[in-house]
This record gives sequence, structure tokens and C-alpha cells, in this order.
Amino acid sequence: MQTTRPSFRAPKAIFWTAFGLRLAVILIGHTYKVRVDQQHFNFGFEAGRIARSLVTGHGYANPFNGQSGPTAWLPPLYPLLMALAFKLFGIYTNAAALFLLILNSLFSALIAPAIYEIAARCFDANGIARRTSKQAAPVALWSAWLWAAYPAALQYAIHWIWEMSLTTCLFTWTLVLALRLRHIGERAQGSGLRAQTALHESNPASDSPPSEPWALNPAPWLSFGLLWGLIALSNTSLILVLPATIIWILWPPLRHLPKLSEAHISLLKRGIAGTALTTAVFAATLTPWIIRNERALHAFIPTRDNFGVELWQSSLFYHDAFEWGQAVPLDTHNPDYKLYASMGEVAYSHLRGEQAKANLRAHPGTFLRLTAKRIEFFWIGVPHPTEKHPSNEFFRLLNYCFLSVSGLLGLALALKRRVPGAWLFASVFALVPVAYYVVTVQARFRHPIEPLIAILTVYLFRSTTAKS
Repeated sequence: MQTTRPSFRAPKAIFWTAFGLRLAVILIGHTYKVRVDQQHFNFGFEAGRIARSLVTGHGYANPFNGQSGPTAWLPPLYPLLMALAFKLFGIYTNAAALFLLILNSLFSALIAPAIYEIAARCFDANGIARRTSKQAAPVALWSAWLWAAYPAALQYAIHWIWEMSLTTCLFTWTLVLALRLRHIGERAQGSGLRAQTALHESNPASDSPPSEPWALNPAPWLSFGLLWGLIALSNTSLILVLPATIIWILWPPLRHLPKLSEAHISLLKRGIAGTALTTAVFAATLTPWIIRNERALHAFIPTRDNFGVELWQSSLFYHDAFEWGQAVPLDTHNPDYKLYASMGEVAYSHLRGEQAKANLRAHPGTFLRLTAKRIEFFWIGVPHPTEKHPSNEFFRLLNYCFLSVSGLLGLALALKRRVPGAWLFASVFALVPVAYYVVTVQARFRHPIEPLIAILTVYLFRSTTAKS
């Protein structure tokens, strides 16, 4: 039996253009010069404070001003990266900022080849939305180049010292691995698979994977678990997508339950074994952090411990669905800060969580109304000061809203036409925003799904046909 796999590797020029463009904007625009007000708090916010605490020998602690003790306010991946920058180049220096923005740019540029492979597997390998293009992978090329050069795709890499580019890079590559594990876009050839291959050729929208020896390879399952473990240590909100992705990977044999053929049973056994490997690596990646939290905070904290505080903030209905300012005041003389520091983070978060539940029980209708507003903010655009440049605000919202609408329309079209991988994309669109709908919304929270928005936008416009 022979297996023929199309090449899904992006041209190197796309990555290097994306990386070079981001570096050029950073250097020409001097975006590494961070504002120094509020004692450098804008330099990485809570992550910067934790990194400073690490480098000065106070441990993973003090996410705000003052000495408040051990913390799990943020998962550790990006604060540790910031601590490395501070150790190498000095605390809150321009050199440290430049180092971090270069890393952000690297992570952002690495998303482009992932976008290329996703689009090539789901669309180009099946001849979808080719129109009259002479390119082998037109959807993949346009999508990857859009990510490389579109200004909105650059902003979090070149301006924000935060985890968005890192998280989005890790997350996008998990989608690539999921497509590989389902063999989307691949074709198997050989006498034993002739019927299945013929079915696949006759119905390219069917993503039934061929039963081939590649599926026995544990490497993609191990990588899948590692990437998801790192995501949990970077942005916990995305974890909801993990079980949905595993179900999607295992769906071809699962959908035939309870009547499974021998081939489906074999495929399901391999999928379950792969899932076990993924789970083991995922748990092993989180274990050191969990142990640290048990010892430092005397509580079981898998990722972070501030959900109660964030929920309490969202339950203060005078915020009107959009919380301005810090969840804990920066002023060390503020009574709320003193309460946080004296109680300790775990107890304080528990207290605020109970207060949040009481607020929500007392005003369920208001909570639902504000949740609806947060859904609007996530997809249409978040509030922003307009005093100085109202025209800029208009075009910012127009650009943000346009990408959401085009991405959602592209997803609807992909689902209607049964594009391979469309239900995986739908689970991402449905699950990534859930935590934000309940708690708070920022424009940057949409960034992990923006690679898919780029692909689906290209697909939508390449699916148009001229009137005859």
C-alpha cells in the first residue's frame, strides 16, 4: 500500500515577509518605547509585575503594586518569558521590550504557515473555491499572505507586551495537528483502500479519514498534548475547545456507533490510545505548575485563581458590560487593595466569587442583558475613547466588524457546502468566546480565532461568481 500526500508547506517567503514586516514596524515606529506612567505598569501589566518579582528574588508573586505575596493571577508561560527578558536586558528597559516584541513577531509570523496548511488541507486539496486560479493552492496563498501583511494582524505583535501572539500561534498549530490526525486533504492509494478512496474522491466534502499506518504514529498525539498544555499555561480560556477538538478527531468511527465495522473498531482503538497519550502529556505539562500552586497557595489551582474576582467585576452592573480599570486597584492605600493583600489571593478571589453569585442571583435579567452586550462587543467591537479622534474610532469599528461578519459568513458557507474541517472551525467560533461572554470582553480576546477568520474571509470572496 502506498500513501500519497499533497504538500501543505507554505512558501518560505510568506513567513520571512511576515516576520520582516513586523520587525520593520517595531523599529521604525519605536513601538518598544513603552509608556512609563503608573510605575511602568503598561509594560506587561500584571505579567510585568510578576516578572519583576521573579527577577528581584521574590518569586512568582506581586501582580500589582506593593508586596501582596504569591500569586496565580496569571498562568505562568508569558510572565516567565518576560522574566527572561528582564534577566537578560534589565527590568522595564527598552531593550527588554524590543526582545519581547521580536519574540511576539516571531510567534505571529509562525502563524502564517499554519494558516497556509489549514487552508490547503480544507479547501485547496479538494479543489474548493479555486475559480480560475493557476496556483496550486490559491485559498492557502491568499490567506497566508493576508495574515502576513494585513495591518490588523500585526497589531498585537508589534504593540502589546502580552500573550496574544504566543497563544494564537500555539492554538493555530493545534488546529493543524487536528487536521493531520483526521487526514484532511490527504489521499490514500492501494488495493485495500480502493473503495474508501473512491468514496473520498466522489465526495470530497466527506472527511472520513483513510485507515493508514500513519495513524499509528504517536508523535502528532504527543505534540497535540504538549501544545494544549502550553496553551493552558498561557490563556486558560481556550481550554473549552480541547474536548470538542478530540471529539471531532474521533468522530468518523464514533458516528457509526453502535454498529462498528472491524476497520472502524481498529480506528477507534487507535484514536482512544492517541487521546490517552495527549491527556498524559497535557497533564504532565501542567503538573509542575499545579504542585507549585499547592505549595505556595495551599490550594488546587490547575491554571489560574482569579475567576471569582473577574466574575465579581462583571456583576457590578454599573460597568454596563465593559469593565474599565483594574480588578484590583494599583494604589496600595486603596481599601480593596489592602483587603486583597491581607486576605491573600485565593481567599480574596473566593470572597469576590461569592459576592458575584449573590449579585447575579439578585439581578438575573440584568446579567442576561449585559451578556448579550458582551456578545455584541466580542463580534462587533468594544467601546473605546472617541474624544480626540471620532473618525478613527469609526473606521476601527468598521474594520473590526467587517472581519467578524466576513468570517462568520465564510463559516456559514463552509458548513452549508460541507467543507472538510468546517465543524472544527464552528466549534472554535462557538467555544472560544464563552468565558468572555460571561465575564469581560476586549478586542484582543478575538485574536486566537482571527487566523480562521482570515481563511474563511478569503474562502467567502473566492466563492463568489460573476453574473452571467
